[in-house]
Amino acid sequence: MRVITHFGLWLVGLEQARTQTSAAERACLAKHAAGRQRLVEIGVWHGVTTRVLRSVMDPSATLYAVDPFPPGQLKFSVQYLIAHREVGAVRNGRVVWVRTTGEEAAHRHRAQGLAPVDFIFIDGDHSYEGLQADWTGWSPLVAPGGVVALHDSRDTKESPRPGAGSVRYTSEVIVKAPAFELIDERESLTVLCRR
Repeated sequence: MRVITHFGLWLVGLEQARTQTSAAERACLAKHAAGRQRLVEIGVWHGVTTRVLRSVMDPSATLYAVDPFPPGQLKFSVQYLIAHREVGAVRNGRVVWVRTTGEEAAHRHRAQGLAPVDFIFIDGDHSYEGLQADWTGWSPLVAPGGVVALHDSRDTKESPRPGAGSVRYTSEVIVKAPAFELIDERESLTVLCRR
């Protein structure tokens, strides 16, 4: 029932859209997404970070907002409606809504022959297998000089995540990937650049 209550309060302006990112993490994302042309966000939820990315990307850019947005108790996705309105409040570039998983979106991107991306924020399935699927699907689609930011990928004092699958996969596989270089860390956020 809390989702419905929040939705009602959000509709009348008494509550904000929700995010699991901190202000410091959003500032870090904005810094690395600024001026980028082809962006992807996996895991949109209420669109708070999507809105940040849209506000700083190049005016001619395209941002692919990837999330399955499953329907809830009301038989529709409250998160999808909130995200659409939040992201629509920014008039910069173009947003393409992709209602599927990160893994499936990567398959579609490749099948459609779309250009490599120069910024991707992975904040979808935080299990080991979920991040593995997103990373395996998207990392080959990042252009040289492109940036990958991973949320919930570090276990820190500010953001404790002991034993989390996304933390393990990041430390065991992603930061060791020879094609990528670690360029920034902020709370639970890890940022890499393709060599």
